[in-house]
Amino acid sequence: MELKGLHHVSIFTENARRNFDFYTKVLGLRLVKKTVNQDDPYTYHLYYADEIGNPGTTVTFFEVPNMARNRLGRNQISALGLRVPNDEALQFWKKRLDEFQIFHSPIEMRFNRKTMRLKDPDGLLIWLVSDELNEGVQGGNPWKESPVPTEYAITGLGPVRISVFKKERTAQMLTKILGFKKVGEYQDAGNSVTVFQTGEGGTGAEVHLEERADLPENNLGAGGIHHVAFRVANDDEMMEWIERISDANYPNSGYVDRYYFHSLYFRESNGILIELATDGPGFRTDFEVEHGTYVELPPKLEARREEILEHLSPLDTDQ
Repeated sequence: MELKGLHHVSIFTENARRNFDFYTKVLGLRLVKKTVNQDDPYTYHLYYADEIGNPGTTVTFFEVPNMARNRLGRNQISALGLRVPNDEALQFWKKRLDEFQIFHSPIEMRFNRKTMRLKDPDGLLIWLVSDELNEGVQGGNPWKESPVPTEYAITGLGPVRISVFKKERTAQMLTKILGFKKVGEYQDAGNSVTVFQTGEGGTGAEVHLEERADLPENNLGAGGIHHVAFRVANDDEMMEWIERISDANYPNSGYVDRYYFHSLYFRESNGILIELATDGPGFRTDFEVEHGTYVELPPKLEARREEILEHLSPLDTDQ
């Protein structure tokens, strides 16, 4: 029983319209699902991914209007990786970000790969990571209607970085409980970062763990990563994972039906929220094929559709 890699990452945003413009019009991802926060149905929950939302390509956002900016601190998922096909693609992204006047780092080497750093409108730290030398988990299939040419487009989630006060407990959870393997270390801004991989390995199956005793306590806000999810093959394996996590005495959610996938949530000893999620059933392409504009509501909210839609601002003037 082995996790297959990254499944999705969920993040807070203060403004859904601004978020939509950045992730679809600048980064070129597809809005594969537009629904609402079930705890606050007058706000959006947005899913961006490849053409059909393949596992390992999805980044989701909870809208929280007027939310304060995230403050980087210890015991936090501190950066999101997004994969691009090769080193040439990073040159394309350098020019594209300059055209949109988005600040970015020079192209840098990180764990023997070329990368480039930027921030989204809420201040989330993003690495664009070249798959030039990737031999692990394959990326997704970019949407052909994206404003970004497919040969340069983002193909999925790359490594996530976790910053903790003491990394031994998180490292033990990754290796002893979740079955990750330590594959190396590198230095970044004077800090030692340990790299763990699962499944077939590579950029789509990595956690980068750093110890940051210098950081203050985190104050999760807009641009902050709420949780990371890892891929489970099917429901049979999910039941085994629930048993393993429970036997390890981690308080957990038990089996949760998210309709598009089935999940288990737990917090490890440093407070990082981890989700395990099945590859299926998938998004089933029940979004409107051309635009993904339909607001998907859970059955318990369907009777309130007209009321809810009156409170949701359109994300795009073309809608």
